Amino acid sequence: MSSRDRDVPTSERKPLVVLEHVNKHFGDLHVLNDINLTVGVGEVVVVIGPSGSGKSTLCRAINRLETIDDGFISIDGVPLPAEGKALAQLRADVGMVFQSFNLFAHKTILENVTLGPIKARKVPKAQARERAMALLERVGIQEQAEKFPAQLSGGQQQRVAIARSLAMDPKVMLFDEPTSALDPEMINEVLDVMTDLAEGGMTMIVVTHEMGFARKAANRVVFMADGLIMEEATPEEFFTNPQSERAKDFLSKILTH
Repeated sequence: MSSRDRDVPTSERKPLVVLEHVNKHFGDLHVLNDINLTVGVGEVVVVIGPSGSGKSTLCRAINRLETIDDGFISIDGVPLPAEGKALAQLRADVGMVFQSFNLFAHKTILENVTLGPIKARKVPKAQARERAMALLERVGIQEQAEKFPAQLSGGQQQRVAIARSLAMDPKVMLFDEPTSALDPEMINEVLDVMTDLAEGGMTMIVVTHEMGFARKAANRVVFMADGLIMEEATPEEFFTNPQSERAKDFLSKILTH
């Protein structure tokens, strides 16, 4: 891999995202159960597990789209603020790509990508536009810049969503099942963009069911079940020699279909 060494252990990387003893309940359901996780600069962590295991809640807690009951989360050494300007500032450092593309339907693709930098980062319009076009080229859709979201395929819209997040120059990118709403033929075009980002050294936390991506792009696989982190391992270790019965069961179901 070009600018990031897959074999550098987390302990030797500067910590970027740190979760300590994080708990979250929805009523009686303990969706995050004493979660401890550190993601280092330039690391790609893929979070997998059965539905309802807490993966998406974990992702959403990192930029406080979900509040936590107790515990501690910090981004680049700064504790996650509760609200207000400090939270908005921190969210600008944390890119997020969801299942749904969340693009502004009444704005062009170019306007969707330039809006955040102009409004939140106070980037001059011409500069934001130039950067947006470079990012749209990077994700392979620069020729769609003047179209509206409804004129694009799902795969193209998700690539716009990725470009829009990148336009904010985030320190870390969170992906919450970014391909689950896409038709099968569009999945790879999005995963290819994500793999390029990973190889370019972007710090990424990815919740996904795409095991091929996990094998190819991850430094580390985190397996969750019942709100707990059951296992953490390199892709090679996890897919060839899972340690827990839950992981073995999960893999036997997901890899045989």
